[in-house]
Amino acid sequence: MAETPALTLEFIPPAPDDARYAGELELRYRVLREPLGMGRDTVRFRFEDDTLHLVALDRVGGVVGCVLFHAESATGGRLLQMAVTPSLQGHGVGAALVRALEAALRKRGVHHVHLHARDEAIGFYERLGYAICGAPFVEVGIGHHPMDRDLRQGD
Repeated sequence: MAETPALTLEFIPPAPDDARYAGELELRYRVLREPLGMGRDTVRFRFEDDTLHLVALDRVGGVVGCVLFHAESATGGRLLQMAVTPSLQGHGVGAALVRALEAALRKRGVHHVHLHARDEAIGFYERLGYAICGAPFVEVGIGHHPMDRDLRQGD
């Protein structure tokens, strides 16, 4: 794996007037939706405002990575919308985001995280301790697998 670039990780509010949030939405669109031929109107979720947003910022404050977490109970929820600028994929940005999110979740008493991994992302999540926990399915027109992790288990 290549060296992780110097980045700042920050939890941000999903506020329309926050440039970091606008950068997050643009990154999510470019990485997760545009390649599938989907419109910008598919980026936001109905539960967006009740979701934790963690972003990776480069030296000039540009959003180069993001991951979201939506709590579904006091002790668990779903990791979603993991995205990293293509030129930085494979440089540890995604792993740093997930590890920082998990550390924050542990402090909040969250111990169960599940996600829908695109087929090509299964290995990434397995390296971070996630395991496939069900049958494959199609979401947004492409293959996914349900995965989960118990955060009470070691890294």
